[in-house]
Amino acid sequence: MRRVLVAGAGPVGLTAALTLARGGVPVTVLEAGPALAAESRASTFHPPTLEMLAGLAVLDELMARGLVARTFQYRDRSGGPIATLDMGVLAGETPYPFRVQCEQSKLTPILLDHLRRHGGEVVFGQEVRSVRSHPGGVVATTAGGDAFTGDWLIGADGAHSAVRRALGIPFEGITYPERFLVASTEEDVGDLLPGIEPINYVFDPEEWLVLLRTPDGWRVLLPTPPGTPDAAELARLPARLRAVADPGRDWRVAHASLYRVHQRVAARFRQGRTLLAGDAAHVNNPLGGLGMNSGIHDAVLLATALLTGRPPAARQGREGPALPHGTVLPHGTVDEVAARRREVALTHVRPISHGNWERLRAADPAAHHEELRALAADPAATRAHLLRTCLISSLREPP
Repeated sequence: MRRVLVAGAGPVGLTAALTLARGGVPVTVLEAGPALAAESRASTFHPPTLEMLAGLAVLDELMARGLVARTFQYRDRSGGPIATLDMGVLAGETPYPFRVQCEQSKLTPILLDHLRRHGGEVVFGQEVRSVRSHPGGVVATTAGGDAFTGDWLIGADGAHSAVRRALGIPFEGITYPERFLVASTEEDVGDLLPGIEPINYVFDPEEWLVLLRTPDGWRVLLPTPPGTPDAAELARLPARLRAVADPGRDWRVAHASLYRVHQRVAARFRQGRTLLAGDAAHVNNPLGGLGMNSGIHDAVLLATALLTGRPPAARQGREGPALPHGTVLPHGTVDEVAARRREVALTHVRPISHGNWERLRAADPAAHHEELRALAADPAATRAHLLRTCLISSLREPP
């Protein structure tokens, strides 16, 4: 294989590029921005993702920058803890029976450094605008008129993917009625709400929320009405945070942002010599932390399919794929892997994340509370639940 092009230097694009570069394939990453994105965005890494990052030899550096979360909690806004789930029940399934909390902006520089060590390149300020496949490869033309040629192109350029639009691939789904407001705070929320865990999902039919600890502080996710001005919602954020826990003054907020949330899946993940991965292929709400994780899985599995499709002589002496124990990789074509990743987006990622949203905002959540208490009291049931919600089972089920 002469060269693979990757559009997007986020965690998904850089993971795909590093997987290929470690396998001996020349890689060029085309990034629209002038540098790596600095926004925190996703911040939760699930066990199978940690296994993949370990296989790429970057996990130790990520864990040195992050924190380990072995438990997470479901809470009621007015009544306190409902159930705490211990990920230790996965000890027989993965070497990493925990989540790692770390902003994705701390992972991408690590991936970039390793990619360059393996001979890969990233070209900044190059937004892909058009894509043309031919029998022997693909040509990606950027906004500045530069043309890059490769055997394959992996589109990992986000939810507004220019690659997907250039190919005319439909991106169907829904937009959630409320916007999501995320605030990063320097408050020690553990002191304000004694007994909370590093990850907390808080039920309330009027105003559910999520509390996440990160290495730099805490993040609070709140639903926000769809039709109000952003400035008005940011202005009332201090009062909303004091309603979560009141330190006797306004919370110290480092950053806050509002965004619309969608649940969409591309009609196909392969067209010609182009593959879609991550948010370019599927987007979902952030409840459960599945977006970046499933995107990294896309990246590793699609890149591995490209590597295993090469002649054995070309693979000799190269790094093997970074796949978690028990992963079922379709035996055959890139088409089969792309189809399986789309199936996972439809049958695992979408129903899990959407179900989380429905439960948190349920008008009468009492039944959900009882289910969660029963789940936490039964280690076997907890294990089965976590195998699915951490996406381990999505990698093991045969295609």
